[in-house]
Amino acid sequence: MKIMVAIKRVVDYAVKIRVKPDKTGVETQNVKMSMNPFCEIALEEALRIKESGVASEVVAVSMGPAQCVDTLRTGLAMGADRGIHVEATEALYPLSVAKLLRALVEVEKPGLLILGKQAIDDDCNQTGQMVAGLLNWPQGTFASKALDVLVTLAINDEKMEFNLLMPFGLVKVNWQQHRGIHSELQKICSDSVVLDKEKQALTVDREVDGGLETLCLDLPAVITTDLRLNQPRYATLPNIMKAKSKVIKKFTLKDLNVEIKPDFEVVQVTEPPKRKAGVMVSSVDELIDKLKNEAHVI
Repeated sequence: MKIMVAIKRVVDYAVKIRVKPDKTGVETQNVKMSMNPFCEIALEEALRIKESGVASEVVAVSMGPAQCVDTLRTGLAMGADRGIHVEATEALYPLSVAKLLRALVEVEKPGLLILGKQAIDDDCNQTGQMVAGLLNWPQGTFASKALDVLVTLAINDEKMEFNLLMPFGLVKVNWQQHRGIHSELQKICSDSVVLDKEKQALTVDREVDGGLETLCLDLPAVITTDLRLNQPRYATLPNIMKAKSKVIKKFTLKDLNVEIKPDFEVVQVTEPPKRKAGVMVSSVDELIDKLKNEAHVI
């Protein structure tokens, strides 16, 4: 099975954002850019699935100007097999990205599409849902459990071996030698995200307002990842060097036969109001007075 992962180039999360003087957006010139943190989690999850033996290839996709290739190289250094860059000079909003992803899915035919639930630059949280709708694929959004993939390797009357992908790595277990692990495996697999290769199904634990919701999806499917799903790995120096020789295929909007039309306009971007300094009060009565007469919260 092939897994496609969409990654986005954004202003680094540690950079202090500055609004442009004309209030048309934020400054991106001479600003450190990096991979969207949610996209890092999505890529890490795809790599873990591949390492478990369920997937054969991980393809990283990025869209935008030529600088997106640097972000793709980071993904390749993390472990992706190859990259795809869709060249676009105009601004790409969620619906446009979803249309481009649909076109790429028709070309690449992946069994699973994984995205970060949102980008930290616009916080739209829309692309995954939109592309699932365009593809008519089932979707599991806000996946928040560590992915435990159970793959049966050999079964007979005396022996069953399997790989279990745990948060700390891949574990090989012989059922004959470890029968006592049965109850623990049942517990793990009952409250995790489980990918069944034979049945072509995926079980996702996703975050909702009241707690967790478990969904069972038929493959192919779209998954969007939340912050608590995993801890992305760091790209090592040897892998960074290897990434330079990995293939990045380029597409244009014309190649994918996708016409980008602006579906909305950003009218104005403003900074949030500066927080006022705190005030020390000498008594409870003074605190209640300020809350009532100044803050107007009681």
